[in-house]
Amino acid sequence: AVLFACKYLEKMGKKITYLPVDKYGWLDPSRVKEAITNETILISIIHANNEIGTIEPIAEIGKIAGECGVYFHTDAVQTVGKIPIDVNELGIDLLSLSAHKFYGPKGVGALYIRKGTKIYPLIHGGEQERKRRAGTENVPGIVGLGEAAKIAGKEMKQEYSHVKKLRDELENKIKNNIDYIRFNGDSTEKLPNTSNVCFEFIEGESLVLNLDLKGIAASTGSACASG
Repeated sequence: AVLFACKYLEKMGKKITYLPVDKYGWLDPSRVKEAITNETILISIIHANNEIGTIEPIAEIGKIAGECGVYFHTDAVQTVGKIPIDVNELGIDLLSLSAHKFYGPKGVGALYIRKGTKIYPLIHGGEQERKRRAGTENVPGIVGLGEAAKIAGKEMKQEYSHVKKLRDELENKIKNNIDYIRFNGDSTEKLPNTSNVCFEFIEGESLVLNLDLKGIAASTGSACASG
């Protein structure tokens, strides 16, 4: 989502700097600091990778952004409701999230905006949402998001331990029973609900089809990229 937004901004004449990650999908904060110039106005980093689960060093990057006077946005769609997030401790000015990632209704999300952060409306028209987004609000969706967030917050610790245990058991059984496999992503700093495995010499589509015949749901990429 952020990548395509950046591509659009480039077409509008804006300068975008893309930073590489290491083989585990981890971004070195020092690269962020080195890339900042006098013209930098925004840093946008995904909180955790949606395919391999690697959690980025958001707190360190947020500190760098604050010291340099640059707005800091994080795409936290994969992490909200799964791991604790404190926007003040992490130095976040803008945070985007989506309800369906923590069992809320589809089609509704939210953008946290730190007080004092200048935001211009994307859609013009009415004065809804403090003139930031025109159009009648999706009240059922908003209420559903709020309730799902409350439940996710209450059950987060228990859910984290439960899902992590299942993931670790799955990975251990794969590791102990199948040759020529590789787990992608960071081994420790990763989401509890994500496992990304490379099976050497096997075509991904064939593997997914055979797993489906066995009643196992899997994919060769993110859900939003399939089809």
